Amino acid sequence: MPLHPQARDYVARYPSDLNADLATLGPAEIQEMRAQDGLAAHRGPHTKLPFVRDELAEGVPIRIYRADPGDGRLPVVVYFHGGGWVFGSVRRNDAAGRDLAIRTGAVVVSVDYRLAPEHPFPAAADDAWTVVRDIFARPAFYQSDGSVAVVGDSAGGNLAAVAAWQARDAGLRLAHQVLVYPVLDVAMDTPSYQEFAKGFGLDAAEMAWFARQYAAGADPADPRLSPLRLPDVSGLAPATVVTAECDVLRDEGERYAHRLAEAGVPAEIRRFEGAVHSFFVLPGLFDQAVEARDYIAGRLRESL
Repeated sequence: MPLHPQARDYVARYPSDLNADLATLGPAEIQEMRAQDGLAAHRGPHTKLPFVRDELAEGVPIRIYRADPGDGRLPVVVYFHGGGWVFGSVRRNDAAGRDLAIRTGAVVVSVDYRLAPEHPFPAAADDAWTVVRDIFARPAFYQSDGSVAVVGDSAGGNLAAVAAWQARDAGLRLAHQVLVYPVLDVAMDTPSYQEFAKGFGLDAAEMAWFARQYAAGADPADPRLSPLRLPDVSGLAPATVVTAECDVLRDEGERYAHRLAEAGVPAEIRRFEGAVHSFFVLPGLFDQAVEARDYIAGRLRESL
């Protein structure tokens, strides 16, 4: 299928995710890029909510959102932002956190995990697991009713998938996991990596650069890095996997969903035709972002 017209317009303006000479990206350049957000106007409105508060979960910075004005206990959705483990923050993804709280009716906990290359693998995964564990340990603090789900996009999808299997192994029952065009295998050898290697937003070379910043020297088969390599996926939380058709990460997300289903885990795949990577976090540019958010919120409400 050809690119969706909105995706075609997007890649004409932003043919690559970083739009930079990867060989020249050092610490100073990374810091400068973190301070900028040329897409801020397209990330959605910062809707006023009755409860938004910055806190710490065992030392990990988080932001808690609640759209319900009451004080009763609610399900909790833990959100991990994308950005290749190098970019992104709770602040940059504030609109997404607010929107998720409104659409799901849950308490949303957005995680400011440590970023690479200053904090290499497994720092981000450790932070993600720390927050999930803390929510189960302190339900009253989070006004949790005990039902917890994880959501993540791109590198955040990787962290959500990792936290999901760690929760299983720790005997903590997650209600659901939502993985939006997740990074699930750093082998980068799927057909979608060949088909969409360049000119579709997230280049294959850029994804390799992100992986080097986060996990250079790590075992690529470590399931904390590549959840697709997890030997046993049985007993994991039910899953919703969203992919973009024209994205290097498409195939690994869909392979993971198929593995879950084969192991008896309820798993549903939704591929957005003609879409490119990052569409989900840019509702100001992509109608499919709103469609995806409605779909995910519905799946979460059913599970929570």
